Amino acid sequence: MAFCEKCHDYSLWLEEKMMHPAASVAPMPSDDMPDDVKEDYLEARTILVASPRGACALLRLAVQKLVAHLGETGKELNKDIGQLVKRGLPLGIQQALDSLRVIGNNAVHPGVLDLKDDVATASALCGALNMTVDVMITQPKAIADLYSTLPETSKEQIRKRDSGEP
Repeated sequence: MAFCEKCHDYSLWLEEKMMHPAASVAPMPSDDMPDDVKEDYLEARTILVASPRGACALLRLAVQKLVAHLGETGKELNKDIGQLVKRGLPLGIQQALDSLRVIGNNAVHPGVLDLKDDVATASALCGALNMTVDVMITQPKAIADLYSTLPETSKEQIRKRDSGEP
């Protein structure tokens, strides 16, 4: 038995092979991923190899929760993404969110995509969710932290410049 410092969970090993949790090809979640989103992400990551379709559905749910953290309702994902676009969501992140939305929807509804054995797509969606967290949460937080170190006089000059004051 071993304890993971990253995910704060235990793993069980038989000789050199990890038996629990199941090995995953998906990356660990971003440190800045909100806890409720991370819970679904980790579940998706755990079942990804055994059930890519189930993982895609869970990742779609994670996106629905993430958009609520980004200031939208979390009720109608397509509309929420549209609202984020109106607020300046970068094109690449919009495409990542729409990929997660559409592929996740198709995972639970009979449709065009057959995800039963598509581990690569499910793994790519994990990466897309992590990228979204990085661009929408991690990077703005790092920039805000850096900006907070500026002297107040400099921030006041910047506010005046940006408001058009002389």
